[in-house]
Amino acid sequence: MPVFLAVTLIFGVWLGIKLQNRKIGALVPAQLRANSKLDMVVKLIEGNYVDTVDSKKIVEDAIPEMLKQLDPHTTYIPAKDMQGVTEEMTGNFGGIGVQFSIQNDTVMVIDVISGGPSQKLGIRAGDRIVRVGDSTMVGKNVKNELVFKKLRGPKGTKVNVSIWRKGLPDLLSFNITRGDIPINSVDVSYLIDNKTGYVKIGRFAEHTYDEFMGAMAKLESGGADRVIIDLRGNPGGYLSAVIRMVSELLDKGEHIVYTTGRTQPKREFDAENRGKFFGKRVVILVDEYSASASEIFAGAVQDNDRGTIIGRRTFGKGLVQEQIPFYDGSAIRLTVARYYTPSGRCIQKSYRKGTDDYYADLTRRFVHGEMEQKDSIHMADTAKYFTRLKRVVYGGGGIMPDIFVPADTSGNSAYLFKIMQKGLVYQYAFDYADKHRAELSKLKTGAEFSDLLRKRAIFGAFLQYAVKNGVANNETGIKTSGKIIETQLMAYIARNIIGEEGFYSIISTIDNTLQDAVKTINSKDKMVSVQ
Repeated sequence: MPVFLAVTLIFGVWLGIKLQNRKIGALVPAQLRANSKLDMVVKLIEGNYVDTVDSKKIVEDAIPEMLKQLDPHTTYIPAKDMQGVTEEMTGNFGGIGVQFSIQNDTVMVIDVISGGPSQKLGIRAGDRIVRVGDSTMVGKNVKNELVFKKLRGPKGTKVNVSIWRKGLPDLLSFNITRGDIPINSVDVSYLIDNKTGYVKIGRFAEHTYDEFMGAMAKLESGGADRVIIDLRGNPGGYLSAVIRMVSELLDKGEHIVYTTGRTQPKREFDAENRGKFFGKRVVILVDEYSASASEIFAGAVQDNDRGTIIGRRTFGKGLVQEQIPFYDGSAIRLTVARYYTPSGRCIQKSYRKGTDDYYADLTRRFVHGEMEQKDSIHMADTAKYFTRLKRVVYGGGGIMPDIFVPADTSGNSAYLFKIMQKGLVYQYAFDYADKHRAELSKLKTGAEFSDLLRKRAIFGAFLQYAVKNGVANNETGIKTSGKIIETQLMAYIARNIIGEEGFYSIISTIDNTLQDAVKTINSKDKMVSVQ
């Protein structure tokens, strides 16, 4: 009897397992069993889960989590975000052609794009957009996203905009046909002095090369024979754009960058011809937020000894992404290779400890004093690499500048922090420019704005404005941060009237990195010098 019971029990367990496996097999189609576990899980959930679920949302949420296991720059772009990503990189979108700011729950026109639909119809800086179509654009619920949604649209479509203009009793109604509005990637270009040009590049997009060449032509026509190219804060962009741009600084055949990966053969990029600006004195400005294409640009100039890199160590993003589209309009940017400078340096910093640790690297740099002392910088790759003139450089985490300029924290104070936290400088500057627009529009340069605004003691008036808005006067804080606040006030007022050239020409007076660059590029010493 014990033996019989044992055999019966074993047979029962075996039969139960067989029946359960047969049941699961019935749930999962034969062709699915050959597919991935992810497909199986989704199908099992769809067919058998106790509650109704949105399987599409499950997949959309799962993909980014999967990609986090790879590297910090392999990303998933949902279909809803693709339009914005495409617009930013192609350099244009469909819209009415205004720059706006939401102040006091009102959409205020800051500037009108030259040649755009709004300018052609007579819309001006200082106008208030109070209605778009049937939607009211006034109140606490008005956000940037809503304004973008209402004003942007396909080229050729129409939108009705109602505007309040100071001095007029009634609203103005404009029926605007949307057009292609450029997104400029060259933020500004102007002459710092009679011989020195300055170009700030915000990113590398589809039309950046053309913008850059136009900016350089403008500077040369003004007499510039040397140029400072500012890549600080530039997150990167199209490889093709940076290749074409840096080629204009190099000689024929000089190396720019190469890529290689597990499944990707080595691919080299060289200057095809002698560049138009080969031999011109060049300084490149970089900082801890210069990444990817910016680092390729700086690395090529440095390794070929074609200019001096000034600032602080760059971010360290040297991974090559390939964008792969899906049927629903979404896409994945998959890392397929790494970037290396001409000397063989890998630009990419380590990400072995995960994404959170990777992005915490900048915080660690601040804590360890790297932003203040060059001696505190520790490059991950201690192997020596050599530039064309046999100068020693290091890799393994960004581009180390030839001349280090620490971050300037001397003007920081708790008083300044409160002012910036409330956005008082920007608000006061906009209100002042709006109130005095007719008079200020007669001024043409940043220097003219500075002279006039100092005579009018605008800084003292601002201090009173700050008190009314909850920031009490602090003698120590004002003494420490006064120059920064006053300069920012003048720069923002100038920007509201004459644009970016007015802003940058004023703000440059408190920009230590740019001031060092001007001294370096105008010196009689050799341009490239490690300090």
